[in-house]
Amino acid sequence: MCFPQESKICRFDGMGVVFDVVQYPKYSIVIPAFNEGSRIPGTLRSVVSCIRERGWSAEVIVVNDGSTDNTADIVREFARSAPEVRLLENAGNRGKGYSVRNGLLQSQGDVVMFTDADLSAPIEEAERLFAAIAGGADIAIGSRWLESSSQTHRQPLYRQFFGRCFNSVVRTVMRLPFADTQCGFKAFTRAAAQTVFQLQTIEHWGFDPEILFIALLRGYWIIEVPVSWAHDNRSRISYLRDGMKMLEEIAIIRWHALRGRYGKQVEMMHRAVLEK
Repeated sequence: MCFPQESKICRFDGMGVVFDVVQYPKYSIVIPAFNEGSRIPGTLRSVVSCIRERGWSAEVIVVNDGSTDNTADIVREFARSAPEVRLLENAGNRGKGYSVRNGLLQSQGDVVMFTDADLSAPIEEAERLFAAIAGGADIAIGSRWLESSSQTHRQPLYRQFFGRCFNSVVRTVMRLPFADTQCGFKAFTRAAAQTVFQLQTIEHWGFDPEILFIALLRGYWIIEVPVSWAHDNRSRISYLRDGMKMLEEIAIIRWHALRGRYGKQVEMMHRAVLEK
């Protein structure tokens, strides 16, 4: 694995100043995982194979969200022969939003992205997101609905119905002008990710609308990109149970916005940087 981007870090070794050359990847791919023992081996094989075939300078970060199965052991074993892969462990089960934030804030790439462990959007589709970032976008989000013909395996009708209804509510309440806010396939410049995810407060399924809301609030340019997508019947999300929770989280986001919490946190971040 080659990380051609270099940075010099200055340290004192007791005899003088020494400059260490540190190499960083161009891309970081974050995969949140909870009890993914059955899927994670195939996912990692697909992701690492894609990275090597395309010659990407990339790291793969699997964030284990307190799994009770052998997910962590599988990732550790896989990483022995795939130096692109590393494992992060959450302190217990915190939720997808927390896992994504943990992974992206600890990533090292210039362009950072997250994808679901089921690879409903094939990892090869990441090239579309990377191209949008290279074209000047701060954030590129995958969409299942811009070109619905790109869905190779559609959701059941009831899931499509609830998904559309939820997205409609999100677009109205949050004023988000996107066809698909919930697709787990998003990429960010490093600067955008560091700002947006430090401001994120929602730790569960409703984190997607929050990060998009924050990004628009901070003036980032977001491009929605159509991606190939296939529904996985093993999806754990319940549109009734989790949908109600996400609606509750949307109300929390609006409340935070009305209280100016996101703006205050930005001021605190800037002040902390100036005081260092």
